Amino acid sequence: MASTTKARLAIIDDYFGLAQQHFDRINGIQIDTYSETLDPLTSSGLDALVKRLEPYQIISSMRERTPFPAELLKRLPNLKLLLNASGRNNSIDMQCASSQGIIVTGTKGDRPTDSQALQALPDLPPPKGHSSVVQHTWAMLLALCSRLAEDDRTLKTQAKIWQTGLMVPIAGKVLGIVGLGKLGIGVAKIGVLAWGMDVVAWSENLTEEKADAAAESAGLPKGSFKSVTKEELFQRSDVVSLHNVLSARSKGIVGVQELSWMKKSAILVNTSRGPLIDEQALIAALKEGGIGGAALDVFWEEPLSPDSQWRSVDEWAKSGVLLSPHMGYVNAGTMHRWYQEQAENVKRWLKGEEVSNRMN
Repeated sequence: MASTTKARLAIIDDYFGLAQQHFDRINGIQIDTYSETLDPLTSSGLDALVKRLEPYQIISSMRERTPFPAELLKRLPNLKLLLNASGRNNSIDMQCASSQGIIVTGTKGDRPTDSQALQALPDLPPPKGHSSVVQHTWAMLLALCSRLAEDDRTLKTQAKIWQTGLMVPIAGKVLGIVGLGKLGIGVAKIGVLAWGMDVVAWSENLTEEKADAAAESAGLPKGSFKSVTKEELFQRSDVVSLHNVLSARSKGIVGVQELSWMKKSAILVNTSRGPLIDEQALIAALKEGGIGGAALDVFWEEPLSPDSQWRSVDEWAKSGVLLSPHMGYVNAGTMHRWYQEQAENVKRWLKGEEVSNRMN
């Protein structure tokens, strides 16, 4: 891009104010920040977002916090460079972006090898082979089973109350993994090594040969992960953890039927994407105490609206429920590295150079 005027860059959905320090190092841009998320899938949200973003040539976005459907992209005539965090984002209409002449870039989030980039990071992403999503999955499951949220709240707010319920041990039980990819393997490996759990797994194309290869990739012997049918997984598992990529095919992959297969004591964990589960079916199961509990880091609406049914879950659920605000990937090292990579791409674009990790 050759111009004597400053390019305008909008940072959106940066809830912790991490991005600007990386973009401030770039000459030739004017930066504005908008931390409040607007939903372009509603007519009012779309109009407000267009009004906000219309002046900008560059937008820094954070994963799927703000979708970029065709209806939005077509109304942003000045947009030339859309910076995404992570390497995948199904909420951006890539075909439309390409037709509008918008370059979409992603990030890897790996620890930089360049010493200058490394020293510029306030914190480091997890080492290769490790994921904060896996950590958060286990944190949520253990917190729910050990009643940490309830007991913490009770001790801090009710002076005369002591023990109020029994914890649930998970050692030796059956862990069901829906989606045996990188994250599913990471969660399953911990289940085997730390808790001696029997791991069963299912996805549409999973075979025992693939399950054995996944186990060996985690340093475990063949047979550590057993490929089963979807029905068997939900019927046998004491814990079901979801690790599918959200797509038209996987949306609602857990519905009324799957929840009815689960044991009344079983726990459902979702740190992947909210729409993998039929929301109303899950709410009904929790109201009836149809499953033992649910640990949810992701939702159908994000951020949750003030009147969301999930904000009053303690009032209506008979099952145990633990919620967190999509925190699985939100660690300082990864977030800073993503913004650092975005800033590097802005520098390349301003110089007319080829950008890295182009997605369209």
